[in-house]
Amino acid sequence: MPSRISNLIAPGLLLASSLSVVVLGFWRPGYLTDAYYLGAVIILQILIAALWNYRQRFFVLLMLIFFWAGMPLSLASVWTSGRWYVLALGTLVGFVIYMKDQRHYFATFHLVAFICLLSALVSAVVSAYPQLALLKVLSLVLLFGYGAAGGRLAGLGNERKFVRGLLTACEAGTYITAASYFLLHFDLFDSPNSLGAVMGVVAVPFLLWGVLASEGQTRLRLALATGVALLLLLSSYSRAGILSALIACFLVCAASRNYRTMAKGTAFVLLAATLAIFIRPLESKERGFDTDSDSLTTVYLYKGRRTEGMFGSRRSVWDETTAAIQAHPWFGTGFGTSAVSGEASYTPMFSSSAQTTREHGNSYLAIVEWTGLLGVLPFLALVLLVGLYVKRVFRWLRNDGQVVSPIVPLAAVLAAGLVDTVFEDWLFAPGYYLCLLFWVLAFLLVDMLPAIQPARAPVLLRWTRPRPERWQPGIPAAGR
Repeated sequence: MPSRISNLIAPGLLLASSLSVVVLGFWRPGYLTDAYYLGAVIILQILIAALWNYRQRFFVLLMLIFFWAGMPLSLASVWTSGRWYVLALGTLVGFVIYMKDQRHYFATFHLVAFICLLSALVSAVVSAYPQLALLKVLSLVLLFGYGAAGGRLAGLGNERKFVRGLLTACEAGTYITAASYFLLHFDLFDSPNSLGAVMGVVAVPFLLWGVLASEGQTRLRLALATGVALLLLLSSYSRAGILSALIACFLVCAASRNYRTMAKGTAFVLLAATLAIFIRPLESKERGFDTDSDSLTTVYLYKGRRTEGMFGSRRSVWDETTAAIQAHPWFGTGFGTSAVSGEASYTPMFSSSAQTTREHGNSYLAIVEWTGLLGVLPFLALVLLVGLYVKRVFRWLRNDGQVVSPIVPLAAVLAAGLVDTVFEDWLFAPGYYLCLLFWVLAFLLVDMLPAIQPARAPVLLRWTRPRPERWQPGIPAAGR
């Protein structure tokens, strides 16, 4: 009986919201002519529908909302605040559902993530903007809470379907992005670095894995999508994104012994780099770049600023971050906040501002500045665990694994993310869509590790009977 009642909750809420619209139409018709209220009702119904089938729908809805909030689209400002309410609801509902599952468990990775939350809370107390820092900590709590429960439900017992869904999303997103940039000349991701991060960390590694794990027409289709994603990546001129994609693809090809694919890919990268310069040239004159040389080295390594050196654009922000760490060495400036000059005229609740934070050019330097040398230790341990897990996957793939296993693309994306965040700030920025995707995949990777090395997956807390293996390394090829 309780299960029947729970199954009727979502349809009941959906029916109630529909009836409320009818009532408003009779008693307060003015509300339905207001785009804001009408949009709120529609969004509420979509949210209820996603909660109705939480495991299959909510993660997709949440990622769409976070991407939408970070793009220069209509209603983006609404989702800047609304995404946190959706994430909070998803975290709460996901935790309740996950704890009812008999296979739930928590490992060392989850314990370290919890200690990170305590460390961030301590740093918020000493921040110059304690209210904002506490809100940032709350956003991190929601992020890790969703990753440790709700996000894991998206792939729990259904890893192959989940990974195929991500592969389809990468393929479709690549063509949508290409149409936006190459045909409509609309910067969908607002900044070149964001375009490079999305293509380099997610799209290119994932699509390359799809090529290696499929056959026939599916492989040709995914190879075409991989080429388009690579062209988008190179046209962004984001060195961090390009480097992260190259390293991730090298790891996948080398570990799976696909040396022929590696050689063909190297030649295609050089061809695509030349083609990208003609399709979407670097805006040298507008940005004050030196255009005396048109070589690939000048364009991609130096962005036309050979005299400033390869890291000239980041040296100043690295120096500022280093100075801030020296000024606040032990407990930092507060999670998500920086010691910027001047007083903030207001404290934003749902997003950061230039008055309370700044660019760091490195996620690891940023977290050291925010939490201090003492508070950063659990964060570094968490990142180290991700790196060790990724290494374990590629070592397994090199020895006796199969590239078609769904754990391989997750490890590739995480490896690319760890490289990209050496030059970008998003690793511990919960409001950024890549941060949400990265940590959800990290928590999922922890669940999938026992299938390749059961004895080396430490579990600290297990409140139910041992969980069965939910997938086997030898699975059918993707797309078949």
